[in-house]
Amino acid sequence: MSKFARYAMVGSMLLALAACSGADDSSKGKAGSAPDPNFLADNAIWRNERKEELLKPDGWTSLVGLHWLELKAHYVGSSAGSGIRLAVGPPKLGMVEQRDGRIYLTPESGVALTLDGQPLRGRTELKTDHDPAPSLIGFDQGKGLLSVIKRGQRFGLRIKYADAPTRLQFAGLDYWPADPDWKIVGKFVPHPPGKTLPIVDIIGTSTDAPNPGAVEFVREGKTYRIEAMGEPGNELFLVFADRTSGHGSYPAGRFIDTQGPDAQGKVVLDFNRAYSPPCAFTSFATCPLPPAENRLDLAITAGEKTYAPRPATL
Repeated sequence: MSKFARYAMVGSMLLALAACSGADDSSKGKAGSAPDPNFLADNAIWRNERKEELLKPDGWTSLVGLHWLELKAHYVGSSAGSGIRLAVGPPKLGMVEQRDGRIYLTPESGVALTLDGQPLRGRTELKTDHDPAPSLIGFDQGKGLLSVIKRGQRFGLRIKYADAPTRLQFAGLDYWPADPDWKIVGKFVPHPPGKTLPIVDIIGTSTDAPNPGAVEFVREGKTYRIEAMGEPGNELFLVFADRTSGHGSYPAGRFIDTQGPDAQGKVVLDFNRAYSPPCAFTSFATCPLPPAENRLDLAITAGEKTYAPRPATL
């Protein structure tokens, strides 16, 4: 089915639901007119794609471990005698070494592992998430994935598993009602080329992120400003907190992705598509926190609400 057909189908369904049960006024125009089917359909499709992305076999809900490398070498596996004990996987997976800022894996003899989808036969260097093509070690017939992340000068093993309870028992996403008034056209205020913004993540590591400019927008007569991250000419990534943080939305803030400015310097901020960081779904992520500049004295009652997980055990 084409994207336009999906828009029409979802829009028709939403209109039918609104006619039967009465749609929330926030999804109507300012004059209380009927909901715009294009807006509602587009928003419904985005929400569905958001859920599908989270629930992919290697999506954020599949995370089951994050293990920092503290020694020059660690034996890795799910057995009790492992230096790094995994929640899942073979009892003895192999040995991970740190040498001169590089990470190596020597697989345990007889254990079926893959490297980027191909059988792993011997010792190999593992590329990190800072490299153009990070290495993926597969185990348990591809259900499990091991990768290396780098935060500051620290390296960690990130473990994903397709049968993670956080994925299989996903509780669903909750949103404020879709509201076209929260789709706001803002003004891009460019910074000098090469400017960066220090971003601290949830584990305390600070990274200088490219900061091409800020987006200013007006809400109820007051101007607000959000510093944006991204490379010049590309999409913008915004990390912000507001008066709903911890009071309806995820306490540590939310994210927005948006296109860069058009020829007139305009940027569309659709707060209906504000979404929670991975840390809302797992304790094994290292999410960026909103900088002080992006903590808004405004209640943005739009977008994704706080996730309420079901109790999960391996």
